[in-house]
Amino acid sequence: MLDRYGIVALFALVAALFPPIGLFMSWLVHPKKPNKSKLSTYECGLEFEDFPEAAQQVWVRFRVQYYIYALIFVVFDVEVIFLYPWAVAYNALGIFALVEMVIFLAILVVALVYAWRKDQLKWV
Repeated sequence: MLDRYGIVALFALVAALFPPIGLFMSWLVHPKKPNKSKLSTYECGLEFEDFPEAAQQVWVRFRVQYYIYALIFVVFDVEVIFLYPWAVAYNALGIFALVEMVIFLAILVVALVYAWRKDQLKWV
């Protein structure tokens, strides 16, 4: 019984030791030259003390088209996630799964044609 669980315990030990060893090695070899800009907290932009005009223009408008473009990308990325396991197990699934996948792809093609006609795929 110890033989069977010894491998599992060894993997658990390696998995538990891997992050601390990696962090220690990173700490050991990193350059140690701190200065004011490296020690400052970086939030998301310019320091307002250095650029007072930036404090007045905090809100920036983004076009809605960028978000739609990102959503279209996510939809077709999820499509690949569904297609890969289906393609791997295609021989075992049968004709019913083929019909379901054709319907799924047809819906996505209709969505792509719709987005294309509405000019949502142009990056302006």
